[in-house]
Amino acid sequence: MLDLANRFVFDGHRIAWGTLGEGPPLVLVHGTPFSSQVWRRIAPWLARRHRVFFYDLLGYGQSDMPDADVSLGRQNVLFGALLAEWNISRPRVLAHDYGGATVLRAHFLDGIAYSDLTLVNPVAIAPQGSPFVRHVAQHEAAFAGLPAYAHHALVSAYIGNAVAQSLSDDVLSIYRSPWLTPAGQAAFYRQIAQMRQHYIEEAEARYAPPDFPVRIVWGEDDAWISLEQGQALADRIAGGKLIRAPRAGHLVQEDAPEAIVAAVLDGHLQD
Repeated sequence: MLDLANRFVFDGHRIAWGTLGEGPPLVLVHGTPFSSQVWRRIAPWLARRHRVFFYDLLGYGQSDMPDADVSLGRQNVLFGALLAEWNISRPRVLAHDYGGATVLRAHFLDGIAYSDLTLVNPVAIAPQGSPFVRHVAQHEAAFAGLPAYAHHALVSAYIGNAVAQSLSDDVLSIYRSPWLTPAGQAAFYRQIAQMRQHYIEEAEARYAPPDFPVRIVWGEDDAWISLEQGQALADRIAGGKLIRAPRAGHLVQEDAPEAIVAAVLDGHLQD
């Protein structure tokens, strides 16, 4: 497990973060409904060549889960604040799902530059959101009041749908446990209810090939975001190149972590 021993205060809320290794900075950004533990099998390998930074998004994992704005509209601001706190500029960046949306917003809306960018099944092309997400967003209060056993089953099924190869209960528990406390249950439905299409559209309207290399890894069996959306993003910011990970779902970190390590290290060799 990754150790998030440090705390950074953002808008009065504590953000959990950690670091491994020495070398050029590489920042890892997770997505929803996960935590930085998605990188636990990947970060140690990348730390052999980099100083790797990882953190839990506001409202996720070990970070505070406030009854406040934890949407994509705040996550890119948090990302920029962390880069300033760490005193790093033009880092290498590896981001998944909503983490991908976060770093794309940080670049295209806030002007934050990277030395290179690796995206893994990012939320980046509208429309976003599964039927489950759309339904929960319309009935947040009802879901937040579910009995604990029903919430446990729902979260388990939702996370289990993110992979092509079944998760063990031990691994499932890593991602599920932050959401099972009373505060976590409310936070789980809160972050879904705050998903808004315009946060994606704001960045998407500005997509163009950036002045740094972009690699996009895509689990071919992603049940949440279509391969066609991945290719559409690659066409707009990565010269059309999409690195396909066979027999991998949305959570490529579990189904095919080697595909992510290879993509990042290939970029290092090209540098």
